[in-house]
Amino acid sequence: MGIADDAVEIRAQGWRTLAALHGLIETRLEQALGAEAGLSVVEYTVLDALNRQDGWHMRMQQLARAAALSSSATTRLVNRLEDRNLLTRILCADDRRGIYTELTTAGHRLLEKARPVHDTVLEEALAEADRTPELAPLVQAIHALDAPTSA
Repeated sequence: MGIADDAVEIRAQGWRTLAALHGLIETRLEQALGAEAGLSVVEYTVLDALNRQDGWHMRMQQLARAAALSSSATTRLVNRLEDRNLLTRILCADDRRGIYTELTTAGHRLLEKARPVHDTVLEEALAEADRTPELAPLVQAIHALDAPTSA
């Protein structure tokens, strides 16, 4: 195996490790959010993204990017959340083809119920991953993102 092959294998191993960490976290979150709030991870992600707009709404394309979904998957998800009265759609006044989404009061309430569950489970899943030798370096890198940088 040459140097180029080694680099490819190192990247592939890094990707597999990242996928394993993602899978662990997503599985834990999916179980807890479903049991405690009746939400999937992607539904939580959408509600959280809309909430972070601080009173503003998002275009459907922005929401699709925030949730890492295709346009059609985003539309189906928005339909389900709208049917549950968790968000609403608004036509853009400037561009009648544009559609915005924003949280309803019920959406805000459910997000506030789900947030502590999400945060606790995320913390627990990262702690579990940190005890797994092959995942620990990624967890430490995540924690380093939160650390203040020295100037």
